[in-house]
Amino acid sequence: MNAQALLTQLYDTPEIDILEQIKQLKAELGDQVLILGHHYQREEVFVFADVSGDSLKLSQQAAETSAPYIIFCGVHFMAETADILTADDQAVILPDLAAGCSMADMADDEQVTRCWRELSSVISPDTTVTPVTYINSTAALKAFCGEHGGIVCTSGNARKVMQWSWNNREKILFFPDQHLGENTAVAMGVPDEDMIVWDPALPLGGQAPEAIEQARLILWKGFCSVHQLFKPEHADTMRRNHPGIHILAHPECSRAVCETADFVGSTEMIIKRVLEAEKGQSFAIATELNLVNRLRIRFPDHPIWFLSPMVCMCSTMFRTDPQQLCAALTAIRDGIRGNGDNLSIHNRISVPQSHKRWARLALERMLNLA
Repeated sequence: MNAQALLTQLYDTPEIDILEQIKQLKAELGDQVLILGHHYQREEVFVFADVSGDSLKLSQQAAETSAPYIIFCGVHFMAETADILTADDQAVILPDLAAGCSMADMADDEQVTRCWRELSSVISPDTTVTPVTYINSTAALKAFCGEHGGIVCTSGNARKVMQWSWNNREKILFFPDQHLGENTAVAMGVPDEDMIVWDPALPLGGQAPEAIEQARLILWKGFCSVHQLFKPEHADTMRRNHPGIHILAHPECSRAVCETADFVGSTEMIIKRVLEAEKGQSFAIATELNLVNRLRIRFPDHPIWFLSPMVCMCSTMFRTDPQQLCAALTAIRDGIRGNGDNLSIHNRISVPQSHKRWARLALERMLNLA
């Protein structure tokens, strides 16, 4: 049975039976398979993760595991990262190849290379600029950073990475998320006059040469389509309606939203904040809906609200469903048994060797800081 036929069969199967099949397949495969689950996954998939976490935690786990098969319940750039950090004989599988990231699509290697070339008409980027890419980016951009003395960051370690970068060179080119870079810099005390925004659609990013020469931080004009939906007026409404509430925001939110928050941090840091709070403390949280709903269930002693009145859910994260997870596990089992028509490499993510070497270097620089 080929992959498409298998999926068609699974979608015709009651979900309760699918969930039981996943349990049985996990038990049968044992330590041959590691399932990584990002916090933004839907609950019926998230529950099967052997390791759950944000991008930093899952990257570290990918680097450390010896499992021959890794199923990454997340999006494409995450599976690429896992493939970069694992051995060539380990297979990284993305249950749905269409699970991407709109932010990662806002900067590609052609745009960044052009930016680097345009910067060279004003300054010497290879000696004065550290390229820093958010982990929400393609393998090609991670490779660009590795080759040009740069590094990768996550929302949990951006401050440490930016400090490392400034210790090495005078300026930072930060892509693709403007808000993470700006919010991190503001928290570090960087003044507004030291920051500019580079618009890749405009010559010289829409900046004057004098502004580029002065800037310490060049922010790429990119954003998370989920976190940009939160507005500062949502925080104002929450405070009016729920006196004493604490507002927690992810640093992918706009600066205006983060400035209204009591705490700004990665998903892992937000979870830790709720975990350590006094009983009864209420929270309004500005991050992806699946995580917030999971926190409501996990911490019933804390009244928890979603900051926005709109549904701010990562639709590409939501694409991974139990049927696709079951198909991936079935393919691995059949491949091991030798009767799966090579299904064991169905949806395998393979980063080209031309990118792997440099991308691994940029990632290792980050992991060494952690």
